[in-house]
Amino acid sequence: MTTAILAILAGLVLLAIGAEGLVRGASRIALQLGVTPLVIGLTIVAAGTGSPEMVVSFQAAFAGSSDLALGNIVGSNIANVALILGLAAIVRPLQVRSALLLREMPIMIGVTLALIAMLADGQLGRIDGALLSIGAVVYTIGAYRASKRDRDAAVAEEFANELPKTTGNTASNVIFIVGGLGALVFGATLLVDGAVVIAKSIGMSEAVIGLTIVAIGTSLPELATSVLAAWRKDADVAFGNVLGSNILNILLVLGVVAVIQPIGAGGIRSLDLIAMAASAILLYPLMWRGRVLSRWEGGLLLLGYVLYLALALRA
Repeated sequence: MTTAILAILAGLVLLAIGAEGLVRGASRIALQLGVTPLVIGLTIVAAGTGSPEMVVSFQAAFAGSSDLALGNIVGSNIANVALILGLAAIVRPLQVRSALLLREMPIMIGVTLALIAMLADGQLGRIDGALLSIGAVVYTIGAYRASKRDRDAAVAEEFANELPKTTGNTASNVIFIVGGLGALVFGATLLVDGAVVIAKSIGMSEAVIGLTIVAIGTSLPELATSVLAAWRKDADVAFGNVLGSNILNILLVLGVVAVIQPIGAGGIRSLDLIAMAASAILLYPLMWRGRVLSRWEGGLLLLGYVLYLALALRA
């Protein structure tokens, strides 16, 4: 048991280091290619901070722990909104200026409901995965084109503030990417192995472990990015990071994993799917009124997450 706990902790550290290296290297190369900061924030940074979820879900699916793989994504998406945006808003109310980001919310709601519909038959099959993967490509292209029309200089500056100040050279950037990927893979292996051992030791299902401990752990890069962005008054970055991560978690991560290895959904309960849908849907009216997520609304989200955890661990 002690070894499993140490493996999880070491895995989380490696995942955080790997995600940082991957984002740094990929962002620098994107800047060299002339990609705008807003596009980098909505796609590369969102995918990079979501890379722990991707690698962990891959490892879990191929290890035969499909409940852990799916639970990780469902739990991460709940945590991203209720825990991370809740904490970020408590640190500093989130005043979102970008109309583009507000248009992302219906997309997040749509892909969340689409995933729930796909899981109605008890699994996420290869056809489901292919549809989600195509959606990831369409979303990325759409985000790129939409960002070209979003000319808000203040918003662009916010995203630029979060990116590396220098582009470095290609060799060092490749090293960051390769090293980051290596740390992600090794960290994911440790985390999944440790989580499975603990689940068996305490008699808890792999799905619940994935929905709680693993989901919170793999969401740490999003937590760091969004809370620091809120502290720096870069609310659009905090908000955009969560929206982009949640959308890509479903479209890209689950899409690619399901194409390669269909994912069973037997351990995911109605409670978990309702919580994921509710966190996505309720964010829309909270943000639409004045484009601000206030401290009390952040506290409400955080309280909702604590309530979900209590119910998830008891069920």
